[in-house]
Amino acid sequence: MSDAHDSTKGQPTIGEAALFGLCPRCGAKSLFAGLTRFADKCPSCGLDFSRFNVGDGPAAFLTMIVGALVVIGALWLQLSFEPPWWLHVILWVPLTTGGVILGLRLCKSWLLASEFSRRAEEHRHEYKGDE
Repeated sequence: MSDAHDSTKGQPTIGEAALFGLCPRCGAKSLFAGLTRFADKCPSCGLDFSRFNVGDGPAAFLTMIVGALVVIGALWLQLSFEPPWWLHVILWVPLTTGGVILGLRLCKSWLLASEFSRRAEEHRHEYKGDE
């Protein structure tokens, strides 16, 4: 039982890795090389982030969810207070952009940390002819 605990010592939980962009193996804050782009590998422990298949699923769902929340908020604001159009622009454009970027970072890092903790990776099948 202590062996299992020792092998995960220093590793962040999936929630910590997702929230703070931590490497799921060593806990270094090295998961992202840009706003939403993963680094190629962790400079601290050498974990290759490119072997994990996070895909574009989070982007599609997150954009739809943030878009729905923004439309609901904009409609409520318009029907309740009837503000000028420029107020909608200065309010909803930054909120939409920030919501999508922060949500993508959170979702993508959560999926990568989940794949790491479950030892999931892309399947590499070698073709062996007509066997």
